[in-house]
Amino acid sequence: MLDGLILGIESSCDETAAAVVRRGTDTLSNVVASQIATHSPYGGVVPELASREHLRNIVPVVRAALGEAGVGFADLDAIAVTEGPGLAGALLVGISYAKALAFALNKPLIAVNHLEGHIHAVLLEQAQLAAQTHHESLEFPALALVVSGGHTHLYLAKRHSESWTYRNVGRTLDDAAGEAFDKVAKLLGLGYPGGPWIDALAPHGNPNAVPFSFAQIKPKVHRKNSAKTVAASTFFSFSGIKTAVLRYTQVHNMSASIQHRRQKLLEHPGIRVVDTLDLFDEQTLDLIASFQRAVVDDLRRKTFRAAENLGAASLLVSGGVAANRELRVRFIAEAVERGLPIAFPSLALSTDNAAMIAAAAWPKFVNKEFASETLTADAALALGR
Repeated sequence: MLDGLILGIESSCDETAAAVVRRGTDTLSNVVASQIATHSPYGGVVPELASREHLRNIVPVVRAALGEAGVGFADLDAIAVTEGPGLAGALLVGISYAKALAFALNKPLIAVNHLEGHIHAVLLEQAQLAAQTHHESLEFPALALVVSGGHTHLYLAKRHSESWTYRNVGRTLDDAAGEAFDKVAKLLGLGYPGGPWIDALAPHGNPNAVPFSFAQIKPKVHRKNSAKTVAASTFFSFSGIKTAVLRYTQVHNMSASIQHRRQKLLEHPGIRVVDTLDLFDEQTLDLIASFQRAVVDDLRRKTFRAAENLGAASLLVSGGVAANRELRVRFIAEAVERGLPIAFPSLALSTDNAAMIAAAAWPKFVNKEFASETLTADAALALGR
């Protein structure tokens, strides 16, 4: 009798992660090696450096995950790895290691879409909660918002026994929400990664001080029979608000204060946000709060409108931006008002991790959906139809 132990490996961007999960619901370990210190001086992820750090971290991270789980390589039933989307070089480190490991151990290899992993980060913890309470807290179909540094996507997720299907019903046409957070943070001279800095500083400003707005988005229909898909989809665009923030700083002559703040933070790497408040004037804090409020409200309005139009029975929100406190508060408030069940992952599973990859691999293991020896990285891998 198989124990259903799956080793998950994740290396799609700047986190080297490994986890052991039993039958898609029982997390025995979840180890993540962060690269924040490596990329912080550049204000963003440098692909070549990310690949190098993955090469350095992959072996000790996997060993740590097995040790924390109290299992050995021989105890595993399968190896799961992120196939894409992500940075090609970073993905290849995880895939190459997973393929070699699966071959050496004669274990099945399972390829997982990173976006599906984020959805299963929520489903993993909801399954654990259901086991404890003996009550299913979510109903399906569920609308899943995956919102992170690289993605802002909406999926209608349906469960079919031990398998899942996903229909892509919304996406960003340019910058992802998390990318906008990071770029605006860099523009304003904040620390890296920018999202948590904006999240921590926004409560100190007035979110109604700067009136940002999102223009109506009218995407072109590019392929035959896609009109129905376009009509039913919700489209996001965050490049405009990023430009609006830049223009605001130029009109209000904020460049000197931004440069001063950037220099001070470079002199004190790792400083806590709470210890930097004297570097921010009221105008800057208001700008930060207004930016965050505008982005969160755009996500909220379009997500709940899609949930209503598509008849979703519940709502899942995952990805790095799902850790944002204002987003959680405003989404939960509207969900309660609408009587719509909503679920977020814990903060540890909001950002990239390998437990979500191992969890997403379980249905594929049950259905014997194994990867071939030709598996390689797909940097632009899509999910759903």
